[in-house]
Amino acid sequence: MNKKINLAVIFGGKSGEHEVSLSSARGVMKNLDKEKYNVIPIAITKGGNWLIGNKGAEYMKMNEDKIGKEGAISLDDSQKLVTIKDSEKSISNYTEGELKEKIDLVFPILHGPYGEDGRLQGMLDMLGMPYVFSGVLAHAIGMNKPKAKIIAAKFGVPIPEDIVINKGENYNLDDIMEKLSLPMMVKPSELGSSVGISLAKTKENLEKGIRDAFSHGDEVILEQYIKGREFTVTVMGNEDPKVLAVTEIIPLISEFYDYKAKYEDGGSKHVCPAEISKDDEEKLKSCAVSTFKSIGCNDLARIDFLWSEKTHEYYFTDINTIPGMTPTSLAPEAAKLAGMNFTELLDKLIEGAMKRTGM
Repeated sequence: MNKKINLAVIFGGKSGEHEVSLSSARGVMKNLDKEKYNVIPIAITKGGNWLIGNKGAEYMKMNEDKIGKEGAISLDDSQKLVTIKDSEKSISNYTEGELKEKIDLVFPILHGPYGEDGRLQGMLDMLGMPYVFSGVLAHAIGMNKPKAKIIAAKFGVPIPEDIVINKGENYNLDDIMEKLSLPMMVKPSELGSSVGISLAKTKENLEKGIRDAFSHGDEVILEQYIKGREFTVTVMGNEDPKVLAVTEIIPLISEFYDYKAKYEDGGSKHVCPAEISKDDEEKLKSCAVSTFKSIGCNDLARIDFLWSEKTHEYYFTDINTIPGMTPTSLAPEAAKLAGMNFTELLDKLIEGAMKRTGM
């Protein structure tokens, strides 16, 4: 890199993970090497407006005390810097702020729908604008838990049993409980950060969990509950992806790795590297790389597994195609074990994306 790269960091978005995205973006922008990059902040509000450059930086600053707190930024608060009224929106004025530089590369750090599900990437492809992380298809598959599981299973990766239900269709709770049995996990099919996820132990829990999950989307996945241990595997690369680390996640304040356990201080403990046998480590690494490649990921992803104390088997549950990127997040933690600090991890991701896109 002989000249500074004009790097647009896009964050926020319309999903329930808006505040988590701000937390990741703050971590990324703080740790980018300012000698190598001109950082251009771009905030997408909860209303879908784009705030570019100084306005994007101002958005981050005004929400500093709400970063990482689920639902802390209201729609009205998110729109405070927006001057364009909804009735005035058009294809030519959905952005506000000033962009003085030509963007060389985009670092999208949005989590959930409208940012991690391929929609943003499709728009960037149409604009001919290269970006870090996976392409449209991998993001779209990765965001949909049932479809990601189908593809992983096709490539020999074990998955938990599940039932998928869609909003508006008829379903029978007794039939569901007969097939999966209680307890079971209830999840929105297309959301991350454990938003909207619950553990149903009773029929009443199940009914409420489904109702809550449907408030986050039109499809819900009901999944066999696996009692045991939780692991995540960070995979990095393109043509020949490698595992950075296998990490065990131990929730300390919840029965599973929910939003509170993820983001509250002392909510969970990370054991990196995981204390497992060499054979189990190799098995997890193989499953993670197979999942990464089968879904078609680029640059970086984090793949989640559960180990069953009943069957002693590892089961794939989820893939994060844009992992959390705060200094204490699992992916930077795995990179540290592999000998890269946060700044070096970001450099590697950017260099890999530039090489992959022919820059």
